[in-house]
Amino acid sequence: MSIIKLHDKYFKTYISEEKITEVIEQLVKQVYKDCKDENPLFIGILNGSFMFVADFVRRYTGNCEVSFVKLSSYEGTNSTGKIKELVGLNESLEGRTVVILEDIVDTGNTLQEIYKIFKDKKVKQLKIATLFFKPDVFKKDLPIDYIGISIPNKFIVGYGLDYDGIGRNLTDIYQLTSTPKLKNIVLFGPPGVGKGTQAKILKEKYNLVHISTGDVFRHHIKNKTELGKLAQWYMDKGNLVPDEVTIKMLKAEVEKSLGANGFIFDGFPRTEFQARALDKFLAEKGEIVNGMVALEVPEDVLVKRLLERGKTSGRPDDQDNAKIRNRFNEYSTKTEILKDYYQAQNKYFGVNGVGSIDEITLRLSKIIDNL
Repeated sequence: MSIIKLHDKYFKTYISEEKITEVIEQLVKQVYKDCKDENPLFIGILNGSFMFVADFVRRYTGNCEVSFVKLSSYEGTNSTGKIKELVGLNESLEGRTVVILEDIVDTGNTLQEIYKIFKDKKVKQLKIATLFFKPDVFKKDLPIDYIGISIPNKFIVGYGLDYDGIGRNLTDIYQLTSTPKLKNIVLFGPPGVGKGTQAKILKEKYNLVHISTGDVFRHHIKNKTELGKLAQWYMDKGNLVPDEVTIKMLKAEVEKSLGANGFIFDGFPRTEFQARALDKFLAEKGEIVNGMVALEVPEDVLVKRLLERGKTSGRPDDQDNAKIRNRFNEYSTKTEILKDYYQAQNKYFGVNGVGSIDEITLRLSKIIDNL
C-alpha cells in the first residue's frame, strides 16, 4: 500500500495491478464463452477505457475487431439542447455482435446514452462489459452483461481513470483518502555526513520524533536482544544490517510515538526494499513520507571525518580505513539508488552538506518548510 498526491488530493492504493489482471482474465473467459462463434466488435469508450481495452483484447484468443469512440456533445440548433453522439465509429454495425468495454459504470448516465445511440444501429446483439461497477449509485434499469469488480461509491484513479487529467498512467487503482497529518522526513546521506547532528536540531525546530537507525541498533546491542546480536555481527564487518532486521526495529520505534507531529528518519531507509516497506507501513496509518532530504559531501572529506570521529567514538567501524571504504561501497551500490526512487515521486531534495552546522541547518529548513 502507498499514498500518492494528485493535484490537491491524496489517494491510497486500493486495487493492485495483479488483481486487475486477474479480473480481466475472468472477464475475457466469460465474453469468449458467449462470443466464440462470432467475430465481435469490441468498442472502448475513451478516454478512461484505453488501458482496459488494450489488456482485454490482448488476452482474447478468438477472432475480433476493436474500435475506440468518444461520447461527445454539442449545442443543438433546436430546443433539445445538448445532444450526445459517438465520435470515431466508422464500422458498419448492422448484424454485428458489439461488446462495449467500459472502465467504470457508476450512475449509469453514460450507459443510458450508449443504449440510446445503439438502439437504431441494427446490431445483432449489444453487450456491456465493465471493469468496475458502483452498485450503490447505479439507478438505471439497464442490463450489464459482465461485471469485473463491484466497488463502493468512492472516487478512484489509475488504470485509465483520472483526476482532473492526471493519474491515468498509474498501473494500480488508487482510492481517495484523507490528507496526511504528520510531517515525515527521510534524512539521507553517506556515513559521516552529519545526519545525526542535523536531525537533533530539526527535531526540536519542527517538534518531530528523531528515529536514528544507529541509536536503535545500539539500544538493541546494549541490551543484547536477538536483533541486537544479529545487527552487531553485520556492523563489525562494515556491512549494512539486512532489511528485515532493520524494518522490525524501526516499526517498533514508530509505534511508540504515533501521537507525534511527525518523524525524522535518520539512516533509514537504506534500500529500495526498506523504502517500499516504510511507504506501506505509513500508508496503513494514512501517512506518507513527505520528502527525502539528502546531505551531499565529497567522499574524501567524509573519510577524514569518520577517522577523526573514531578517535573518540570507540566505534571499530570508524577506525579502519578499509571498513570505511567498504561502507561507502555499500552505500554507492545499494543505498544511492534511493535517489531514483524518491525522485520518481518528486520527493528528493539534495542539499550541500559542506559548511557550518548553522549554514547546513538553514539550507535544510528552507526545503522542509515547503514540504
